[in-house]
Amino acid sequence: MSDTMPLATAADPEIEGLRAEVRKLRKINAALMDRVERSSDMAGNAFSMFETAISLESMVRDRTIALEDALGRLAKANADLAEAHAAADANRMRLRDAIDSINEGFVLFDAEDRLVLFNEAYLGFWPEIADQVHEGMHFDEIARLAAIHHQPRGSIVGPDRWVSDRLARHRVAEGGHVQALADGRWVQINELRTSEGGIVGIYTDITEVKTEDARERARELAERNIMLQSTLDNLSEGVCLFDAEGRLAAWNDALQRLLSLPDDWSEGLGTHAAVMDWCRGTLGMEDGGVLDWRGDGTHGERRQRLVRCGERSFEVRSNPMDGGGQVIGFTDVSDMLRAQNALQETAESLERRVAERTAELVAVNRQLADEVAERRQIEAQLLDAKTIAEKANLSKTSFLAAASHDLLQPLNAARLFVAALGDRRLALPTRALVSQTSTALDSVEDLLEALLEISRLDAGAIQPEIADVRLDRMLETLRVEFAPVARSAGLALEIEAEPLWVRSDVRLLRRILQNFLSNALRYTRQGSVRLFCTVRGDGVRVSVADTGPGIATDKQALIFEEFRRFDNRPGGKGLGLAIVRRAGDMLGHPITLESEPGRGATFSIDLPAGMPTVEQADRADGIGRDRSMRGLSVLVIDNERTIQGGMRTLLEGWGCAVRIASGFEEAVGQFAAGERPDVVLVDYHLNDGETGDLAIGRLNAHFGTPVPAIMISADRGEALKVRLDDRAIPLLSKPVKPAQLRALLRTMLA
Repeated sequence: MSDTMPLATAADPEIEGLRAEVRKLRKINAALMDRVERSSDMAGNAFSMFETAISLESMVRDRTIALEDALGRLAKANADLAEAHAAADANRMRLRDAIDSINEGFVLFDAEDRLVLFNEAYLGFWPEIADQVHEGMHFDEIARLAAIHHQPRGSIVGPDRWVSDRLARHRVAEGGHVQALADGRWVQINELRTSEGGIVGIYTDITEVKTEDARERARELAERNIMLQSTLDNLSEGVCLFDAEGRLAAWNDALQRLLSLPDDWSEGLGTHAAVMDWCRGTLGMEDGGVLDWRGDGTHGERRQRLVRCGERSFEVRSNPMDGGGQVIGFTDVSDMLRAQNALQETAESLERRVAERTAELVAVNRQLADEVAERRQIEAQLLDAKTIAEKANLSKTSFLAAASHDLLQPLNAARLFVAALGDRRLALPTRALVSQTSTALDSVEDLLEALLEISRLDAGAIQPEIADVRLDRMLETLRVEFAPVARSAGLALEIEAEPLWVRSDVRLLRRILQNFLSNALRYTRQGSVRLFCTVRGDGVRVSVADTGPGIATDKQALIFEEFRRFDNRPGGKGLGLAIVRRAGDMLGHPITLESEPGRGATFSIDLPAGMPTVEQADRADGIGRDRSMRGLSVLVIDNERTIQGGMRTLLEGWGCAVRIASGFEEAVGQFAAGERPDVVLVDYHLNDGETGDLAIGRLNAHFGTPVPAIMISADRGEALKVRLDDRAIPLLSKPVKPAQLRALLRTMLA
């Protein structure tokens, strides 16, 4: 590496100006002195010359002082410059020592691609040209010297091409690449551009890394060869592999066994020709040319043939390899062929037997065809009967649903008259008859309610409204409802109400639990009835257990049918559990029964868990804020005279002022201008197609302000309920229960 560094040659501009001024003054001084000396008029001009000399002496003195000052500053500048040169030389030596101390080769080229700096490690990669490399050389000169002396391995075959590729990589200088040297070493070259446009290169010897990689690849190749040989040895097929020169390269143990080769066969039969002579000459294998040599490097098709070898048969496959060589496989198929022959004989025997059986089956098929035709005729008859039964069931259901109004109208009137009688002062025998009549009406009403509910469930008229339901609220209302019944029967009623949430239809679920409790209280003579909840996985089971007589196993399925009863206790109609089963099926809630004779019964329903919701505050029930109904103006609109009479008798017994009408026109004619009723009781089905909600709307328009109204109807369809809910009109179902009507009136007028 060079020991000198380029030095600055330009002097300080101020020093150069002083030097130029000194030279100028010296010229002026010399000219004046020469002029004085050449003057011929020494006498006349002596004083003038003296004055001139004095003036010149003053000027020379000033100029001399300025010159000395300039020379002093010049000396200081030269000293500073020398010190800077010394510092630069020291830094250059440090840089050189640092570069020489690293193990990697270091080289620096300037923007014109001339060599500026390098270290001994760099020259170590090019020992043949190390004495010819010097500063100022261009990179392409170094590359061509290396190629001429075959320093890189790639330059041995094509030096010009290697130089071209190397120069292209050098010009890009965007990373590293690997070069193989002729002496077996590998060097990794990393070249990057400097900020001034030059190129800095780092040369790293990676021979050991490459050697380790080669050893690792050789080890992997050896392991693969072992695995390949192990695979070949585990094959039942005999395999032999020949190289491009026809020499035996690989084989397996199965080959020796199948071809009956001697123990040292690989030494004496180590070529393709020798193995083929053994097969054809010694074994007498009739290969048909499938064993011919085709491993000369030309591509050939794969051949496969079944050949005979004495009493044995082989399937021979020959496959030439693209790089030269050939693979031959031998598979002993003697047993397979014998099995195929046996199967062929068996197949022929079976075909004969099949032909015989086919003839038999044809006769049987004819007989079966006749039977199938007969069965199809019977199925068609059964289908017709089923269709007729379904139509009859639908007709029954439709009839019950359509006749509900007519069935409940007289019952409603009778209940109103009985309720009115019950409010009057009567003799005890008469009051007993009224009570018995009311009980009989309750029984008839319950029966009609159950029949109508079953018909509506069968007809699909009831559609469940699934929502999140809080169980404890519902169970508390059931406790209030059934506690008097339990006390009158002398039974203990236990209802364990927990704040659990389930997903179900509120009305249908309440109906199911009511039937469970009613059934348990009716058939339990002594002991208790207990309702409790059990959390099961992602659901809740609600159970009603009693201490009644229990139900035999063979009768447990029958009690869910209509009109099924197993004792003669009064009050039961055998419809409650039928309703339970239909409602449970509609909701998808499984209904279960656990019972043994003498140990009571437990009816359960499994409900999916629900999500707690924000509950609205309960409506004030109006009790305590009740106002007397005496003098209350009530308008009753109904097209049945018996209903009108019964409702008038009942309401007047409560002290109400009652006006009766059959429709809107008759109703408005009973009120003078400025008058209006306090409340309207209106039947849904009126004369001439008029409906109760239409009459209410016309009354509100006539009176100018909304009038509180209650709808009364035997129609229990969901459509009517939805329509009235949208208009905030309460609905009472026929037959009207006086207690419900009285409570609703108090609530509306509180």
